[in-house]
Amino acid sequence: MATDDGPLDPNRLTPEQAAKLLSAAAKQRIPLELLERDLASGAPHASDGTLSLVNYAAWLVKEMGRGD
Repeated sequence: MATDDGPLDPNRLTPEQAAKLLSAAAKQRIPLELLERDLASGAPHASDGTLSLVNYAAWLVKEMGRGD
């Protein structure tokens, strides 16, 4: 996992890093609580709590297809 001093690995981000990166990309705040809620709802993550942006994005698309 990358530290604040080194490059980020998009395949091994902490939820905090992912929220910060997604916020910068979306140009709007993505709250950490949103990612934590998604993780609790089944979003894929590693046993150390890190997540892959690609796997997370795929999970989000799948969830969008489910409807409400």
